[in-house]
Amino acid sequence: MSPLRRLALALASSLSLACALPATAAGVSADEIVVGTVSDLSGPIAMLGVPVRDGMLMRFDEANAGGGVHGRKIRLAVEDAGYDPKRAVLAARKLVQHDQAFAFIANMGTPVVMASMPIIVDAGRLHLFPFSPHRATYEPLHPLKFQNFAPYQDYMEAATRHMVRERGYQRSCLLYQDDDYGLEVMKGVEKALAGLGTELVERTSYKRGATDFSSQIARLRAARCDLVVLATVVRETVAAMSEARKIGWDVDMLVTASGYSAQTHELGGAAVEGLYGVSVLPHPYAEGANSQLAAWIERYRARFNTEPNVWSVMGYTLADLFVRTAEATGRELTPERFAHTLEGMAFTRDYFGSPAYRFSADDHLGNRKGRLAQIRNGRWELITDYLE
Repeated sequence: MSPLRRLALALASSLSLACALPATAAGVSADEIVVGTVSDLSGPIAMLGVPVRDGMLMRFDEANAGGGVHGRKIRLAVEDAGYDPKRAVLAARKLVQHDQAFAFIANMGTPVVMASMPIIVDAGRLHLFPFSPHRATYEPLHPLKFQNFAPYQDYMEAATRHMVRERGYQRSCLLYQDDDYGLEVMKGVEKALAGLGTELVERTSYKRGATDFSSQIARLRAARCDLVVLATVVRETVAAMSEARKIGWDVDMLVTASGYSAQTHELGGAAVEGLYGVSVLPHPYAEGANSQLAAWIERYRARFNTEPNVWSVMGYTLADLFVRTAEATGRELTPERFAHTLEGMAFTRDYFGSPAYRFSADDHLGNRKGRLAQIRNGRWELITDYLE
């Protein structure tokens, strides 16, 4: 056989082999899957971002210890945006271009998500389960966008309606963060009140990162509010309630799921006693935990030398949704195949007390409901089932 003939056969063989191999996606190699997240590890909501990151790391570590997903280990690439939309844009570009992230999970904060989401989906990457229950994270329907947290508008409409009906408030008011997060909450509250034939008596805003709420609380008190809805996060929730109690104003307050955390009562102490909040899932208190949850708490303590909170659980469960969907997708992992698999997935309630998540080809929102909780004797207690 001539050298030219041997070369031609070798080239043909190489081409046939290349065609037989599955197409590779960004962030997917023979032995690794890269997952990106844009979080807050140093800014005003770092107390949420750190446990979410740790929860994801724990679940991915467990998957990797078991051999990975179809032989591939999962690597979590984390960028700290500090709850700053401008930094979030740079972080998303780095994760897309440098780290070649296959998917993004649990990006932290509505301002961050609104700024970074277009970069991610335009690059053809999955945008999964962000900590921003904003309608834009799942509507209009997009093949790469999936959300499992009930939308601000929906759950705050239900929670406000329930509170006003049950407790007979006559003068409802709103303290909100002056951005997309606060505006989405406002829409839900306004819709609930309109359905009850009333409206907000007063509303006042604050800038992200604010620490002094004296003027806002004074304004709300002057309006004689008997219910104050809080579109705040943990630190701001504590500051607002502490200011109200300091001036002797014992008004009822209702916070979104962004303020539903053990850190709220740990930081606020007596000042936040009686606070109402919307619960995504129960807080993982060790006291009274079922056997599976108790074992998980011990593993978390051993891994991070600290107590887990509800944000730790959410990070863990989001990572678990990714692992289970990637396993069901199979060895040939692409964003399109992963999304198609997720559209047929149904996740039943687990030992954490998570809701049952379900997605479809026509609906990329996995859950629409929340429950009410209240801080009683220094810990959150669920006081309703899922609200309609």
